[in-house]
Amino acid sequence: VQLQASGGGLVQAGGSLRLSCAASGRTFSRYVMAWFRQTPGREREFVAAISWNGGSTQYADSVKGRFTISRDNAKNTVYLQMNSLKPEDTAVYYCACAADNIGLSPRWYEYDYWGQGTQVTVSS
Repeated sequence: VQLQASGGGLVQAGGSLRLSCAASGRTFSRYVMAWFRQTPGREREFVAAISWNGGSTQYADSVKGRFTISRDNAKNTVYLQMNSLKPEDTAVYYCACAADNIGLSPRWYEYDYWGQGTQVTVSS
C-alpha cells in the first residue's frame, strides 16, 4: 500500500484546513486508517483513527471537537478536517494504515504503512 498525503499549509489561528490521504491498493477498504503528527524532537502523536467502514472513530483529547476524520472507500481516500486550528497544532501530519485488526489504536508502531507527511503551520 502506498499513501500520499496532501492539503497542508499555513493558516491563521482559528482557521481550517482539510488534509487528504490517497491510497493505492485494492484492499484499502479493509484497513484501519489514522492520522498522526510530529514536531521536531518529539515522538509521533496520535490524532485520529477511523475503522474500515467509517462506522467508528477515535480522537486524541487535544483535537476532539475540532477535527473530524472521514473516509471514502470508493476513492481510496481518508480525510482530516481541521477546524479552530491553534498554534499548538503546528506539525507534520502523517496518514497511516494498518493491515491487521488493531482496532482504533493510538500507537504509531502498530501501523504498517505511512504517507510522506504534510506540513501544517498555524500562526498566532
